[in-house]
Amino acid sequence: MAYFVYILRNTEGRLYIGQTSDPELRLRQHNEGKVFWTKSRGPWQLIHSEDFTTRSAAMTQRDLQRLHHVMIYEVKKSGSKP
Repeated sequence: MAYFVYILRNTEGRLYIGQTSDPELRLRQHNEGKVFWTKSRGPWQLIHSEDFTTRSAAMTQRDLQRLHHVMIYEVKKSGSKP
């Protein structure tokens, strides 16, 4: 079984980074309001997915991508250049 890290973007430009074994099903769940964090922020579009052989590897990559996203947001918010 493959595991995927996926990135969604909504019409406001917000990103959501997640992990799943079925990206198409998960995207439907996000757009149908079945996921707490994304239910009032859609519609969502899948902009990236990457597959991994283990769930652990996928979760590690997801966490690294979330950290990277937060770091970029904080730099932009502070007005600093990376």
